Amino acid sequence: MAEGTLLLEKGDGIALITINNPQALNALTASMFQSLEQLLAGLESDDAVRVVLLTGAGEKAFVAGGDIRYLDSLDVEGARAFALQAQRLYDRIETFPKPVIAVINGYALGGGCELAMACDLRIAAETARLGQPEVKLGIIPGFAGTQRLARLVGKGRAKELVFTGEMIDAREAWRIGLVNRVVPAGRLMEEARALAAKMVDKSASAIRIAKDAIENGLEMDFARGARYEADLFALCFATADAREGLKAFVEKRPPNFRGR
Repeated sequence: MAEGTLLLEKGDGIALITINNPQALNALTASMFQSLEQLLAGLESDDAVRVVLLTGAGEKAFVAGGDIRYLDSLDVEGARAFALQAQRLYDRIETFPKPVIAVINGYALGGGCELAMACDLRIAAETARLGQPEVKLGIIPGFAGTQRLARLVGKGRAKELVFTGEMIDAREAWRIGLVNRVVPAGRLMEEARALAAKMVDKSASAIRIAKDAIENGLEMDFARGARYEADLFALCFATADAREGLKAFVEKRPPNFRGR
């Protein structure tokens, strides 16, 4: 299925969204944000989809950033509106009830790096390069990059990456915690699908609740976060999946999860 500059493939419980504008290194536009929001809305209600993979077309770029010509046309109010539009979409990805994995096949710069950080997990090809080069243009990250980067890698490393605008390779990104895995470029999609497959057969309701616990609990102090976790732990026992999983373990058989 094609949706403007986005491609969608579905099968085996996995949806693959490909940002398909390789001539512009998959640069982000306002219309692309709208299309991606529409695709996500459809995938959220599709019970056959358990995990979402997000990647860029071609071998050069995941997403090399925002459309610079478009950015150059913005005034103050337009820039704020564009940033808030992107932030709403990235928040949507971060809180999406199903796991979203960024499959970083090349450059993930500026808004592209911010997009990858909004995903739950990031798997990168050895050839990938990541960074927030906005200061080289006289601006700063605007799609919540300063916030997510600092939370992922720590304030000091985030400041170094943002203040210098330098790119780092995939191995360095893994070392500082910016990506979860680094694999050979030729095996990237195979490894991404294998990682997704490890989630497809698990309880969708448990994953959804666990994601809630991590995302929201992290914004609380430890004691409140722990109590929030206990509340969500208890909530699991109201789900059919919990009853099925516990019963299957006792009966020594594979569980048949239904995501409810």
